[in-house]
Amino acid sequence: MLMAYIQSAMRHATYEILDDQTFYGEIVGFQGVYANADTLEQCREELQSALEGWIRLGLRMAHPLSELDGLRLDRVPESV
Repeated sequence: MLMAYIQSAMRHATYEILDDQTFYGEIVGFQGVYANADTLEQCREELQSALEGWIRLGLRMAHPLSELDGLRLDRVPESV
């Protein structure tokens, strides 16, 4: 379930090229989850890593996570 939630969130990611020609990515609705890197692929990888950490911390702290594309995480998965 965790991987499906992450994949779903990543489908909502937006990216842009900044003035310094680096890539910036964020996921709307996931406050503080963003990345900046030299290439789009590096940005995507860093964004996913930031998202995974954000989700794990939120679950450990018992923060409610929004339902996303019909998926809901409401407890810490055993692999976390």
